[in-house]
Amino acid sequence: MAGIQRFRAGELDILRDYPRRSIRAFPRRPRATHRFPSLGTYYYVYNLRDGSPVADKRVREALSLAIRRDVIAEQLLKGAVTAATSLVPPGTSDYQAQSQPGLDDPIDTRLAKAKALMQEAGYGPNKPLKLTLRFNSGDEHRQIAVAVAAMWKPLGVDVELRNTEANIHYADLMQGDFQVARAAWISSYDDAQNFLQLLSAETNNYGAYHDARYDRLLSESDGEQDPAKRAKLMQQAEALGLADYPLTPIYTYSSRNLVAPTLTGWDDNALDMHASRWVHKPD
Repeated sequence: MAGIQRFRAGELDILRDYPRRSIRAFPRRPRATHRFPSLGTYYYVYNLRDGSPVADKRVREALSLAIRRDVIAEQLLKGAVTAATSLVPPGTSDYQAQSQPGLDDPIDTRLAKAKALMQEAGYGPNKPLKLTLRFNSGDEHRQIAVAVAAMWKPLGVDVELRNTEANIHYADLMQGDFQVARAAWISSYDDAQNFLQLLSAETNNYGAYHDARYDRLLSESDGEQDPAKRAKLMQQAEALGLADYPLTPIYTYSSRNLVAPTLTGWDDNALDMHASRWVHKPD
């Protein structure tokens, strides 16, 4: 890439959003590499409607526990993203993201529990669960889907992969025509509410999740004027929602910038906004 070459040559002080394939090109210049979690979450959503094989919470929990997010983020995607355990990205202003239960446990512990949950739900190697995993077309989405299908295989899950163009994919999700599907949400403003509404709004709540307590907490947070109390209500809502496993977060998008170490005033932030008035070279 010409931009990478020019940055190496000192012709550029800043290179924004450089290609993921170049992410390991600067091992000797770590101070120049700026990667920071941004306001975007890549996740798999489960169809909770009657008749869906993932309407059983035990199955959803098992599937979530078995996904090795570190492998996806660090190996498959070369460290260009951050493994996620929450719906709201870390770094969101005035908010402490809540982790989905069990995802902080060692992988062996998680797999043992996942297998037990699947057996309790009536599935296993002798009675496999057949699932369709949908994703919109794209090499990255396919790579992740293939990896996740392999991670689910030891649980006794046989996965059929199905990909369509993005407009068809999301139209089908809106109609509830899926079992497990890839989705993502990128916020245009820095507030946890914009992510939490995914489990209450009619338009983006693809899996048809509903919990009266969750909706009440979000409603109370919308009317709360005290920032600390508002954050607490939203954190309670996220913890409650994630414990039902209506979706499984996979990774948080990250900004990728190269910044000359001679510059001052560059402050990594979730919005990836950097006012030029503060970024400069010392005299």
